[in-house]
Amino acid sequence: MGLLSLNRSIATRLALGNGALLVALILVTSGVFYFGTVGVLDRSIDGKIISISNRLVGTYSSRPLAALTREINSELSDGIDSDIEIFLLTAPDGRALAGNLSRWPATAPLGRLLNAEVIRAGRPSSARLIVRRLASGATLYVGRDLSEQRSIRDLVWRALQAAAAISLVLVVIGAWFFRHQIERRIGGIRLTAHDIERGHLDRRIPISGDDEFARLSIDINRMLDRIEQLMDGVRHVSNAIAHDLRTPLGRIRAALDEALRRHCAPDELADAARAAIEGIDDLILVFNKLLQIAEAESGMRTESFEPLDLNRLARDMVELYDAAAEESGVRLRVIEHAPVWTRGDRDLLATAVASLIDNAIKYGGAGATVEIAARPQGESVGVSVRDDGPGVPEQELHRLTERFYRLDRARQRPGNGLGLSIVSAIATLHGGKLQLANARPGFRAVILLPAAPGEALAPRSGRSTGAQPTVTADLTNL
Repeated sequence: MGLLSLNRSIATRLALGNGALLVALILVTSGVFYFGTVGVLDRSIDGKIISISNRLVGTYSSRPLAALTREINSELSDGIDSDIEIFLLTAPDGRALAGNLSRWPATAPLGRLLNAEVIRAGRPSSARLIVRRLASGATLYVGRDLSEQRSIRDLVWRALQAAAAISLVLVVIGAWFFRHQIERRIGGIRLTAHDIERGHLDRRIPISGDDEFARLSIDINRMLDRIEQLMDGVRHVSNAIAHDLRTPLGRIRAALDEALRRHCAPDELADAARAAIEGIDDLILVFNKLLQIAEAESGMRTESFEPLDLNRLARDMVELYDAAAEESGVRLRVIEHAPVWTRGDRDLLATAVASLIDNAIKYGGAGATVEIAARPQGESVGVSVRDDGPGVPEQELHRLTERFYRLDRARQRPGNGLGLSIVSAIATLHGGKLQLANARPGFRAVILLPAAPGEALAPRSGRSTGAQPTVTADLTNL
């Protein structure tokens, strides 16, 4: 991988950024540890030096120098810190009276701690000293040899260097592993995207674990399922249009061509034109229904959702179809329940219920009874339309929502096989589904929808629940 591609890789930048943060953390921690340990040692030594110096000056400043000399000799011979302690007492003329220094700084600031190179017990040494002047004019040097402290400092420094080196190696390994993991997960998503781009719409991202990438993959897979479903619908519609609409267009063209070739009278030409117009109107109706399905599947009109009572909607649809049912010899009956609330577009749901009622009237047959009911069903609510007619062959149930699909016995009736497709699309738009089953006797269609919250007792828009819905279903062509 080239440097430019690495620079453009978000995984590389994240890995380097995390590595840099870890390195900075290691440096800060090492610095705190180093200065904490060495600083404590320095402060401890300085405290001891000042404490001993203050004690000697306070006790022996006004006493004879011989007494201080004996005290210094006693300190050097007591075996306590004898390998690092430094004492020197000089007379006012600069002669050494007592102590273990054979060379010391000739001039030094009084009362202040300083580092100096001295010769202690015949060996060069680095020392930490404080110089005090006594009342007699003598000078007192009190200090500590720093060789042990330097050894400790060097040991700590080497330990920190080793720890830093190991940490850097671990940081590099961790950054590589971090980058590898991210690229592996993203690579799976990209590989799936390339396969889908090549036309394999059934490919899905493999799911592993329960992290952010897994949840993202689940969301993408759900989106791909929906896209595949829509693409299958588009493909099916295209095939259906090519097969089902070619015949009526061919009939219209043949009728017009026949009228022109026969040199028909004006009245016959007018009849042929009217028949062609009626056929074209039927085709326009089909295309309008296809647009209605597309609008529902695209998720439009969700902004018009409002709380509505499905029982009231069922009663309105029964009133609307009562005359048509009586004319067909069908008895319509609504089963009353307590208010059943959901959220949705009143006109679209009215169209869906109207489609189911119209199908039940047409295919239930004369003398049939059609029951419409809205009731809770678990965590959902549903509107069911049931007839006691002949029902549907079991092997054809799963095809009823396909566009342009019609049962063999229904092909002699007006219609185009789009009614249940529209109902299914409307149910999906509302977060629900359409269930179709034989009721033995008869046929049952149920629109399942999410239940609205219990506090939704009235619509929030300006429309009243009692307003007559606008039904876009065609009573003869569903």
